[in-house]
Amino acid sequence: MDLKIINPREYPDWDALLLRNHNHSFFHSSGWAQVLEKSYGYKPIYFTLIEAGQLAFLMPLMEVRSRLTGKRAVSLPFTDRCAPYAPKHELLKSAVNYAIDLGVKSSWKFLELRDAGYVAHDVIPSEVYYTHDIELLKTEEDLFARLRDANQRNIRKAGREGICIKIDQSLDSVKSFYRLNCITRKRHGLPPQPFAFFNNVFVHIISKGLGIVISAYYSKEITASSVFFHFGSKAIFKYGASEMKHQNLRPNNLIMWEAIKWYKNHGVEELNLGRTEPQNQGLLQYKRTWGATERFLRYYRYDFRKKSFLQNKPRPQNIFIGNSILARMPTSLLRIMGSLTYKYLG
Repeated sequence: MDLKIINPREYPDWDALLLRNHNHSFFHSSGWAQVLEKSYGYKPIYFTLIEAGQLAFLMPLMEVRSRLTGKRAVSLPFTDRCAPYAPKHELLKSAVNYAIDLGVKSSWKFLELRDAGYVAHDVIPSEVYYTHDIELLKTEEDLFARLRDANQRNIRKAGREGICIKIDQSLDSVKSFYRLNCITRKRHGLPPQPFAFFNNVFVHIISKGLGIVISAYYSKEITASSVFFHFGSKAIFKYGASEMKHQNLRPNNLIMWEAIKWYKNHGVEELNLGRTEPQNQGLLQYKRTWGATERFLRYYRYDFRKKSFLQNKPRPQNIFIGNSILARMPTSLLRIMGSLTYKYLG
């Protein structure tokens, strides 16, 4: 097996190579690789096999270096799901073993794989989430009919109450989203991602026609905004943010419905709603109102010291105490904190 390690942003026509296979993913694209590398300095390590000009195998990794937690490899950082492309499944086990060998030589502490396709069925995941896919091949009427009754009412209410929607691909729309994102992250007791990250999202994704920003306005004031990515026949809802004062008007419901219509009209076949933690019941219930197919999303973490995959890694018990403290901090301080810490959190 002639596996090569490449950097997709340095490979000519990488995205065209991906799109020749139906099972492509936005997260495999060169744009996403450039965003992660330029924003956080991660090192791309994409195990790749190309035969006769066709992609025959792909297992993307990025090396994350941290003075606090040491080096580790992730497939991929800040990525909801990163399935391998492995039509010949027998190559996958060898590739994972190659990655483990490389990890030993590179002094990695962990190898994190964000999809069940990498490992045998009897390996217990370290973390489990939900993910939801909306099939867009139906008519608009059928898609609306699949929504739960409460969701249909919320969409109609947003329209009646005067919520206006703008679909944009400008830097100004990214800046407006980022302002709301800082507000939303503070509300949840989390530092926002650095603006440099979203500027790179604009430069390498949105300005290249691979993403859109959908914003909701009430009385000419932006009240909610979401960022979507797309690649080939697939799209993903990646980031959402909103003010609280107009949430009773249901702007987020209208944003998602307009995204569904926009992507359907642009030939996209599937819209993924990202990952959801099982304990986040509010978000989980919201995503279940869209008539999506619900699946488990499993992450696996190999510990190089133990020479085995970790099982059911629990979250720190004091994380919610930290969140309540951060929620009371000034936004300016949270932005500094995010700029300093996010590169280590991938």
